[in-house]
Amino acid sequence: MGKDKSTKQSTANKRAHQSSAGQPVAPATPNWAPFKPPLPVTDLMLTSPAPGFENTIATIHNFWPKSLCRDYVTFLRTLPLTTTPGRPKRGEAVRQNDRYQVNDPAFSQNLWLETGLKDALRDDSVRHLCEASYSSNIRTKLIHKPLDDDSQHVTLPSATEPSGTVSGKTTWTLLLYLTSSAEGCIGGETVFYPHDRKSEKEAIVIAPETGMLLLHKHGDDCLLHEGREVKAGEKWILRSDLVIPK
Repeated sequence: MGKDKSTKQSTANKRAHQSSAGQPVAPATPNWAPFKPPLPVTDLMLTSPAPGFENTIATIHNFWPKSLCRDYVTFLRTLPLTTTPGRPKRGEAVRQNDRYQVNDPAFSQNLWLETGLKDALRDDSVRHLCEASYSSNIRTKLIHKPLDDDSQHVTLPSATEPSGTVSGKTTWTLLLYLTSSAEGCIGGETVFYPHDRKSEKEAIVIAPETGMLLLHKHGDDCLLHEGREVKAGEKWILRSDLVIPK
């Protein structure tokens, strides 16, 4: 009987080990390249690319210097990018690009505190964002010919991850352009349609600009938008969200 008990314990231990080994392992956070030179390199100012849409679309020019963007493109090439499927799930936009996604609270805090973004959003003209913080969900996207960017869609808010730095709801999408026509990227514009229909006459077109940060509201206030095809070169962006605490 002692042998049977020992065998049962051994089997149970083996099963427990197998169960533990089968648990999904979260990807290790990258050793992100440092912010050099120290940021910001100029006074950051939010501007709206379209009159009347100041509360839904904003840009910050020269958020990152071109040298840092170049360093990050070199660094991001070392990450294991995954090509998204061309056929989306029901209700999702078509997204064809190479991407890398990681939950990294430490890096998100650096983006929020060490780039000048938090201080820029304390300006009186954007006080509705002053209590925001950065989502820890960091995404990198590489879009290149013949891959498209995103089809027409609206971006829905989401709850922040349990391991995130702030508990709340995402309300603004942030896109940091790391390449543009200066690096050979042709196309790849982000286009907004104010009246929920695709109309070129009404389109608000944001061309990629190296080092520029684009902020756009999502959820109920999100405008229909899409990413145009990259016709040549490579479009690299860092994407995250602003979080409004509960």
